[in-house]
Amino acid sequence: MSPSALVLGDRFARELPEMALGWQAEPAPEPQLLVLNEPLAADLGLDVDWLRSPAGRQLLVGAEVPAGARPVAQAYAGHQFGGFVPRLGDGRALLLGELTTRDGALRDLHLKGSGRTPFARGGDGLAAVGPMLREHVISEAMAALGIPTTRSLAVVATGRGVRRETVLPGAVLARVASSHLRVGSFQYAAASGDRDLLRRLADHAIARHHPHAADAEQPYLALLDEVIAAQASLVAQWVLVGFVHGVMNTDNTTISGETIDYGPCAFLDAYDSTAVFSSIDHGGRYAYGNQPVVAEWNLARLAETLLPLIDDDEDTAVALAVASLEAFRPQYAAAWSAGMSRKLGGVDASTAADLLPLLQADRVDLTTFFRRLSGAARGAVEPVRGLFLDLAGIDAWLQRWQALGPDAELMDRANPAYIPRNHLVEEALTAATGGDLAPLHRLLAAVSRPYEERPGLERYAAPDPDARSYVTYCGT
Repeated sequence: MSPSALVLGDRFARELPEMALGWQAEPAPEPQLLVLNEPLAADLGLDVDWLRSPAGRQLLVGAEVPAGARPVAQAYAGHQFGGFVPRLGDGRALLLGELTTRDGALRDLHLKGSGRTPFARGGDGLAAVGPMLREHVISEAMAALGIPTTRSLAVVATGRGVRRETVLPGAVLARVASSHLRVGSFQYAAASGDRDLLRRLADHAIARHHPHAADAEQPYLALLDEVIAAQASLVAQWVLVGFVHGVMNTDNTTISGETIDYGPCAFLDAYDSTAVFSSIDHGGRYAYGNQPVVAEWNLARLAETLLPLIDDDEDTAVALAVASLEAFRPQYAAAWSAGMSRKLGGVDASTAADLLPLLQADRVDLTTFFRRLSGAARGAVEPVRGLFLDLAGIDAWLQRWQALGPDAELMDRANPAYIPRNHLVEEALTAATGGDLAPLHRLLAAVSRPYEERPGLERYAAPDPDARSYVTYCGT
């Protein structure tokens, strides 16, 4: 797509003006492109050379937008760590508009760190280089793993300092998503008491993400069913790769079923169902083992907002919504079992029932274990045994598992060799904050092809040698 042909639609702003506040990004004094996702840009039909130009950089920080574009800060509410906030919204973000891809799909072009909006609630609306590059690395790793996610198109340094504990270099993330509709969007509409707004939001979500629901006898109940299924599948995929989302608030639960917000997040090193990496999750609400429980809770909040659309009789609406929510656990279990079966080489996932306690007891590195397990399927068991203290326990499990005839090649395709290991992410972000992008690019090269082992990348497949406690921060 040439610069002159670039069109940013305003469908969200037109259809839901009550939830779209027209706004302008703050100017960036010296925009410098730190990383550009060229394959994604090509998929979107964007001109890569132009994006690298001064004019392209101005688009990527929101300073200059195509004629007719209407940048807006989106309004939404949300339960944050269980407490309801009726007005959150894009405090440091802007929806520049919607791109239409070559196949006709809509994709949001959205900025993060572009300055204060009326939703900022006392924040400065800015973002630092490190957290924005974290989102770039981890979202691209998730995409390469085949897990539904928002994508990072670019990270641009602004030339402005951002005050946190110290003054850090500022940056803007240009993010692409199938939309930024969240459970919190529905909570905002429901809290307004405007039933027409709620209905228009639901119709917008159906048209954009779940068009089959429009043909259902009860389209708004069908919408709920579709979101439940999408989230059950998504969270199962998180758990299977050891991803821990540190802020599973309802405003970070998407209607599309994409992962959003890579602030306080991490991947497991040692397997631990109680693992928490967020500095603000003091009670462990979003611990690794709690993620499916929290997802179900968040979906119940979505169901509450849809009750007036499901049926005029509240008791009937509640009964129907509860019946839909009861599908989450079996859907999650089915998605997890199917994925675990692939990780184990096509054998029944029930064999993991005896395995996971062994991993937890000996604090075994999850990614390393499953990658080495394909070697055990080929007869090389010692690399797996070397991860455990309880040799009798793992030997007994391996004997039972091997008797089932696992498929090693299937395991190679299901178990990544490379994930964004926490210590390597921090190393890359620290270097990038100081101006050295080489470690970041090496890490990106590894995680962008996670299932393909390559010589020279052994360090990227190895656990953290210090096995330290890891903490992440939201970056605000």
